[in-house]
Amino acid sequence: MNRAHDRLLLRLCTLPFIVASLSSCAILNNFEPSVTVRPITPNEYITLQRGDILVSRQLSALTTQTIRVAGLNVDECVTHLPLDCTLALTNTKDISDERKLSALAELWLQRAITMHTTAAHAGDSVATLAPWMEAARYAYAYLFFTRRTPDERAFENRQTQVRDWYNYTVQQAITQLFKGLSTQARITTSDKVNTVNIDGWTAHLKFDARQPEGVTFPQELIPTSSLAFQGLHSIYRRDGFGAELVAVMDHKSSPRDDTRNTASSSGSKDANRSRMRAPPWSEMPSPNMTAVFSFDAKDLDELVHVREVTVSVHDPLVESQLMLHGHRVPLAGNFTAGYGLWLARSGFSRQSLHTLFGREHGIEHPHVYMMQPYDPDRRIILMLHGLASSPEAWVNMTNEILGDEDLRREFQVWLVSYPTNMPVIVNHATIRQLLQETLRNFDPHGQAVASRGLVIVGHSMGGLIARLMVSSARHELRDWALTDSRINMNATDFTHSLLGPILRFQPFPGVTRTVFIATPHRGTAVAGYRPARWLSGLIRLPLTALENIGDALHASAMASSESGDRILVGVPNSIDNLDERDPFIKAAVDLPISDQVFYHSIIARSSTAGSLEDSDDGLVPYSSSHLTDAVSEKIIIYGHSVQEAAASILEVRRILREDITAHRRAVVPREH
Repeated sequence: MNRAHDRLLLRLCTLPFIVASLSSCAILNNFEPSVTVRPITPNEYITLQRGDILVSRQLSALTTQTIRVAGLNVDECVTHLPLDCTLALTNTKDISDERKLSALAELWLQRAITMHTTAAHAGDSVATLAPWMEAARYAYAYLFFTRRTPDERAFENRQTQVRDWYNYTVQQAITQLFKGLSTQARITTSDKVNTVNIDGWTAHLKFDARQPEGVTFPQELIPTSSLAFQGLHSIYRRDGFGAELVAVMDHKSSPRDDTRNTASSSGSKDANRSRMRAPPWSEMPSPNMTAVFSFDAKDLDELVHVREVTVSVHDPLVESQLMLHGHRVPLAGNFTAGYGLWLARSGFSRQSLHTLFGREHGIEHPHVYMMQPYDPDRRIILMLHGLASSPEAWVNMTNEILGDEDLRREFQVWLVSYPTNMPVIVNHATIRQLLQETLRNFDPHGQAVASRGLVIVGHSMGGLIARLMVSSARHELRDWALTDSRINMNATDFTHSLLGPILRFQPFPGVTRTVFIATPHRGTAVAGYRPARWLSGLIRLPLTALENIGDALHASAMASSESGDRILVGVPNSIDNLDERDPFIKAAVDLPISDQVFYHSIIARSSTAGSLEDSDDGLVPYSSSHLTDAVSEKIIIYGHSVQEAAASILEVRRILREDITAHRRAVVPREH
């Protein structure tokens, strides 16, 4: 009994040692579960599904799986991609073309990013073109040369990933091509196609997008993904196929460097004449464009060996779709970046102050800035800023219009910059002439859609000018001129011929709708207060004012023998014209608005306290902004710069949509 008990005790004592020694043996692995599970967070799940070389700088999960299924080592593929992995993946028979091609596209993209970083550190700007082209080629192959069509994969994450890789590689490759044009490339030109041979590739460059007048090639191509803006409420773009770029044209077309708009208080007559000869309009020097790489091949085998690419550049404002290999694909586009870059480089804010006080580097003559190359099939929205302002006043309103697909399809935006120190009536006359010249240049016979159905939007003093644009003056302003002591109607015969078109005019042809924003139709008492009078005294009109108004507008006490500076002392400036007691503002308020024009009012009140009739926006009272026969009147709680308010932008968009409907139905405006 004791002996049996001892043997049992021995066995029990040695059992843990036996199990412990066997635990390191492979045989016990059969007792472990082959699959384990753990919960993951939604964030981990999304990262697993959508993470890739662009998002996390690591290969996507599907590419990693494809490499492993092919029996390859992931680290070795990343390190030795060109020699080993491409050939091995291509020859693998049991993996679908979609998986192979998408994996190769990402692997080449990873290689391109690595080589680009290395080359950048070494100061080599074009050495990394080849891997970008390989990545673009394999992404293109996945999208258009596999069994399933892009439409059949429309809702798949993988296709979205590959499209993004393609767009990014095209963005990088075209900027490398552009840099190489002046260094390593050989360029030949035939039938408006530039052929570039660089880094073993032949690229045929076609600019399908219309460029500004006089421009043959951009100075810069800037990826929109490299730009971040402050001051813009929204960035508007369209998802699709292609690399989104800003094509920066001649820097001289920016306001800062534009000699035709640079004022000088002591310039020669020859210099002034030279400025006057320059066109008073320009198309935005940084249009948005979209670049597409297409590879001409009849099948997948030919495609993966081709080293020739067609590079086409498109205008996303004009084109929204492309046909590629029998498939209709959406064209990517950015509608904000070019506009934002132009404003950021413009120097408008400083220029507007120089202009107000008649200092150097202001502007002497009005100028039209087109937010896209002229389009004869889009109607024009003409925007007029207010006192001491510039086209920057419309920064977000213009961006919202450009970002609205319906409005973008119907309209093109023209921003007017003008010297806000000049008398309102003179600015009106010169802006009217400017618009006539610009339309005549692009549409000599007045038959284009753009020349009809114009919409004018004016803020503050710009609203006063807008009202004159749609009004008629027969004898009203001449009667004012005869009684205003500041005007000498009997100076010379030249005075009468000069003042004729200034004092007598008809509504501008083609304008069918006007929006007045915080417009002092009856002036404002603020302009007559002591601070405003002091500010008015600091305003100095440019000597070029004499080119427009000669010796007609001057204080009667001034003798004609005195210098131009002395003569201009008596000329009423813009602040004078805004005074509710000013004789001109009293005469202009009664001018009849055309019964062929719809007009709307957007009026601000700075507080909800008190009655509407007694309210104001801090500068302009409601009683001055209100027009009894306006089609609509929108009251917004805001200050005088109400054109910046979201509610104001929404109201303008509503009015423009209403205008589109009326224009298409050819509705005849009601009589006022």
